[in-house]
Amino acid sequence: MKIGIYGQFYHKNSETYIQLILDALKSKNVSVFIEENFLDIINMNNEITRNFSTFETFTELDESYDLFFSIGGDGTILKSVTFVKDLDIPIVGINTGRLGFLATIQKEEITQSLSQILDGDYLISERSLLTISTTPKNTEIKPTLNFALNEIAVNRKNTTSMIKVETDVNGNHLTSYWSDGLIVATPTGSTGYSLSCGGPVIEPSAKNIVITPIAPHNLNARPLVLPDDSKLTLKVSGREKSYLVSLDSRIATLENNTTIHISRASFTIKLVQLAEDSFIKTLRKKLLWGEDKRN
Repeated sequence: MKIGIYGQFYHKNSETYIQLILDALKSKNVSVFIEENFLDIINMNNEITRNFSTFETFTELDESYDLFFSIGGDGTILKSVTFVKDLDIPIVGINTGRLGFLATIQKEEITQSLSQILDGDYLISERSLLTISTTPKNTEIKPTLNFALNEIAVNRKNTTSMIKVETDVNGNHLTSYWSDGLIVATPTGSTGYSLSCGGPVIEPSAKNIVITPIAPHNLNARPLVLPDDSKLTLKVSGREKSYLVSLDSRIATLENNTTIHISRASFTIKLVQLAEDSFIKTLRKKLLWGEDKRN
């Protein structure tokens, strides 16, 4: 078995859990390749007692990997997607942070859950992505990274004034949103930025996307759920000459009246899921779904 690892030391005591993970993998008959920069950080961290410099490194992945471990929070998983891309390598999210909504393994259960996964005792949850292109072409959006697992969003830049987002769906004009911006989210992203702006929760296997305005000035502007084969066209204008577009955590600047084209990506991301877990269970546990003292 060949495993790639990428991670970040964002949270307190991260090194404790990283030590557990690396020790567990070291004791198994697996080939471990750690992202180059992450291994440098590991070897410089005085709290990690064993030197893991004998592990090989990678800067890019290929199809020979069986699993990809993401160590950190949900943001780390989103960055891991930029390594995996369309290679079809299942991602194991190991939460060493706070909420870890997308994570496969929680930090309190690392040893047992790792053993399950290395024994092949897991399920695969396939997640759709969105892809973006612009007219005219924008060089800040790299063709090899023009996708998002959570959402593609447009936001105002360098101003407190609203922007106008003219929105078409499948060539038909939907409306012009007067707002701070607009989010186009996948089912995976429905529990992120979109949710915080009043969007609905969508089960990950649903074939949908959701359009959610950010602080709209139109009282009748509400989130809209569409089939995920819909093709969206956005055109933004405002008092400033440019605005921001984000693809998960990656941000680019676009000039006003640049046309944005958004559609479903041609590939999916595979997230490893333990057999005893489910999206419904995670909603209840992580987002306190229906929390009520009467229950």
